[in-house]
This record gives sequence, C-alpha cells and structure tokens, in this order.
Amino acid sequence: MQFQKTQLDNGLEVIAEINEAAYSVSFGFFVNTGSRNETPEIAGISHFLEHIVFKGTENRTAEEVNRCLDDIGADANAFTTEEQTVFFASLLPELLDNAVELLGGLLRPALRQDDFETEKQVILEEIRMYDDQPPFGADDKSRELFFAGHPLANSVLGTIESVSNLSIEQMRCYLEERYCPENIVLVGAGRLDFDKFVQKAKQVCGHWKSQNTNAGKNESEFRRVRGHRGFHRIFKESAAQQYTLLLSDAPSARDVDRFTAGMIANMIGDDVGSRLYWELVDSGVADSAELGTNEFLDNGFFVTGLSSEPEYAEEVLSRTQKIYNETTQNCLTQEELARSKNKILSQLVLANERPSGRLFSIGGEWMVHRQYRTIRQDLEDIRKITLNDIETVLKKYPLNDHLLVTIGPLEKFDPLF
Repeated sequence: MQFQKTQLDNGLEVIAEINEAAYSVSFGFFVNTGSRNETPEIAGISHFLEHIVFKGTENRTAEEVNRCLDDIGADANAFTTEEQTVFFASLLPELLDNAVELLGGLLRPALRQDDFETEKQVILEEIRMYDDQPPFGADDKSRELFFAGHPLANSVLGTIESVSNLSIEQMRCYLEERYCPENIVLVGAGRLDFDKFVQKAKQVCGHWKSQNTNAGKNESEFRRVRGHRGFHRIFKESAAQQYTLLLSDAPSARDVDRFTAGMIANMIGDDVGSRLYWELVDSGVADSAELGTNEFLDNGFFVTGLSSEPEYAEEVLSRTQKIYNETTQNCLTQEELARSKNKILSQLVLANERPSGRLFSIGGEWMVHRQYRTIRQDLEDIRKITLNDIETVLKKYPLNDHLLVTIGPLEKFDPLF
C-alpha cells in the first residue's frame, strides 16, 4: 500500500491509497457539507442537491449521464449525512479517467428549473414515505429532541415546508458556497496511477473557482453538548408494533474512546449474540433489539432500537433498562470482550479488503482528522481495548441516562424510570 496526497492550486485536495495488487479502483468526491450546515429556511437542501446533480450538466442530460456511467460499468452512487455529501464510483482501473470526468462534471450541474421542480416532488414523496413507514420517522424525531438547539438536530431530508419553499436561486447560492474546491476532497483507493489521477483532477476540476474562504472548515459552530433527556410518546394508531428508541451521550468522531464505544455497542447490542439479543430477541419478547453508536465531529450518541408487539413493549423496555443498570456495575466479562473483538476485527477486515471499502475509511478519516490511517492501525487499536477501558467509558457515558422516545399504537406507556 502507498498513500499519496496533493492539493490543486484552487484548493481541491486529492488523496489516494494505491494498491497495485487490486483488480479495481474506487474514488469519490467528499464534500464537507450536510444538514448541520443548513438554516431552517433551507433545511434539506444538501440532500436535495445530492439528488439534482444527477439531472445532468450543461453538456449532458440525465439520460446521457446514466448511459455513460453504464457504458463504463461504473457502480456509482451518492449519499448525504449530517456532515458530508459524497459522490462515488467503483470500476475497472483503465476506465478511471472517464468516471472522474463524469462525476466531476456532475458537481457543476446545470440546475434547470424543470429538473428542479421535478426532483422537488421526488424529495417530498421521500419525506412522506419516511414518515409513513416503520418506525415512522422516529429516528429524526428522537435526534431532534436529543440535540434540540444544536445543528445536529437538523433532519437530512428537511421538512415538507422547507423543501416546498426552496427556490432554485437558493440552490445555486448553496452550490457556489459549499461546493467550492477548498471544501472538497477527491479520494481514490485501489489500482491507480496517482500522477494521472491528479492530472485528470486538474483537467476536470482545476477551473473551479476558489471562494478564498473557510466554508465548512470554520469550527465556531462545533461544540460539545449534553443530549437532552426525558420521555416522549408518539401515538401512531396504524403501527402494528411499538418502536422505542433510547439515546444517550457517547464519544465523538474525534474522541480516542470512539473505538471503545463501538466495542460496547457490539458487546451489549449486536444483532446476534449480544446481551440484548439473548435477553430479548432469542426469548421472543422483542422482534429486534440493537445498540449502536453515531459519531460526529463534536458529539456522539448511543442509540438503542427496540421493536415488539405492543403488549410486550413495557417489558422489553424494563429488561433493557435492567441490562443498562447492570453495565454500571462492571458486569461485562472478558469472554464477551474477546468475542466482540473477533467479530469487529473480522467485519473490519472484510469491509476493507476491497477498494470500495477502503474508500470510505480513507475519506472519512481524512475529513475528520486530516490524516491517513492504515487498516493495521485500526486493528491494533481495537486489539488494545481492555475491560478497564470499557468500564471507564461506561462510567463517563452511562447507558441508563438517556432520552426515551416511543412511537406506536399504545395510548399509555409507562417508561419505568
């Protein structure tokens, strides 16, 4: 493996992990923007823009873009989070230039009025569908309550009102401000010639106008907050199951304890073989019971997701709270730690064996820390975790100190705090 990096004159960073033994190449444009950068008036614009760039450029229609990607066999897609928007593709190394030209071109979309209005309806339908399917928007609702008053409370999708009121002029301003070259990193992984990769980037992106600003990199808006607590019940008569979410504080993406937090989630709430699984799912009282972590630049949270038949919902919550109370008493075992290490190490290796997996590891690490980490470094950090580390993090971020949100057909729900 070989890591290389450079920066174009306009500020665009280009980084890559070269693997001459690979049979494929993956690359992506990582844009430092997401829902946390939005005001209420433009809520959802990052996700909307991610969609509309695929409607084409001044030189290519949406149909031509799709046909060109299909012609070169590229597996291409995009996604938007609270902090990033990423456009990526995986393909044969000899076709990399074509793909960089296609995806790079899309980051300067035509933004035609007809396309804008058509895609707006697609986004609005997506928001309605999200609210109409289990767990009926509970993820967004719980995060909004947990981070109330903080930019991380913003929904990636936005709202019906905000998206309906968005104008194409607002979209053009947002594109110019947030998609400036100094706010984008072009990342490559796999079998590629770095000099040719950079040369193609200059050809496709070198003319992008720098804003001479720190758009997206000004950290005045980043601050650690304690998540809100409390109990919220949302009545959903049409729901067949009761869905319950527990949110509690956890390490951020920049915290040295982030690997330990991931280990805790696996030990207690992995979907197979964890404490929640054996206590709730294997016993038949819950349909699903999982614990996970979400990491952001300045904050993080543990999230427990529970679903069951309504008549078992209070019992499921009671058993979960009992498990979480026990974790404060150092009840986790060396055997559980060893088992979780094996699972996490295996998952990490399998996810990073291909360039398509390495792309997101490399790009994600660079966007957070501006550093390159090998898979070996990640594996070593995970192997070093001890039960004492687990106990220390659980004392700092207790799972039984949480926000509780439940949604479903129950008209009464006793949280048993």
